[in-house]
Amino acid sequence: STAQGLGAIAVVRVSGADALPSLAALSRKGASPPKPRYAGVRKLLDPGTGEELDQALVLFFPGPNSFTGEDIVEYHCHGGVAIVNSVLAALGSCPGLRMAGPGEFTRRAYLNGRMDLLEAEALNDLIHAETSGQQRQAMAQMGGAHRKLYQAWRTGVMQCLAHVNAFIDYGDDAGLEEEETLSPVRKDAKAIEAQIRRHLADGRRGETLRSGLRCSLVGPPNAGKSSLLNSLAARPAAIVSSIPGTTRDVVQVRLEIAGVAVQVED
Repeated sequence: STAQGLGAIAVVRVSGADALPSLAALSRKGASPPKPRYAGVRKLLDPGTGEELDQALVLFFPGPNSFTGEDIVEYHCHGGVAIVNSVLAALGSCPGLRMAGPGEFTRRAYLNGRMDLLEAEALNDLIHAETSGQQRQAMAQMGGAHRKLYQAWRTGVMQCLAHVNAFIDYGDDAGLEEEETLSPVRKDAKAIEAQIRRHLADGRRGETLRSGLRCSLVGPPNAGKSSLLNSLAARPAAIVSSIPGTTRDVVQVRLEIAGVAVQVED
């Protein structure tokens, strides 16, 4: 779960039916399984030699009420490269375990019904968020803002279809008038259509927040373009000189302005 490199803490996550057996393999003989959702300190041992690898915080999340919907064991180890590699090697020696592929925990969560595609996309956006605007957008989507909106539209459309089908099947027998019966349905359908059109006509704000903007500083020599770039970047990103044409190569600086990622080019 933790990116490769040196750090104070590294989190190694194991998901699936072999999560608890692998913990038993790395623990002393006779050690009891950890209490679900409680952190406990445990010595991790090499299954082959019994050598102590680390003292780590261990947490157990039983399925189906876990992130992936499967049993999960998390090892919160010290973040030294040798420690992490030794723990990974020890886990790799346990039967049934292998390294996870990119996004595999999220894929398992989706396949096991723990999240929908909108939440999976939002999680990816949150992980890659560079600005506060991207963070807020991803958090809102993870909280179900879009799902609730789309579900409300779907419910409304299904209700309209139900009224239309009922009129087609039973309208003549019940003596119902088409205009009187279907007029409210048309009104509801048009209201839903208007909401969808307004939602789509947002000027691609979500896409802009996700991918950012590109801005070029253009003007005659010695107009102050490089000085403006350095002022925006709050550092000497471009060379400033009274000699015309000093900055000939394009200088790019990525900034966060009002929560939006902006690539400024001089």
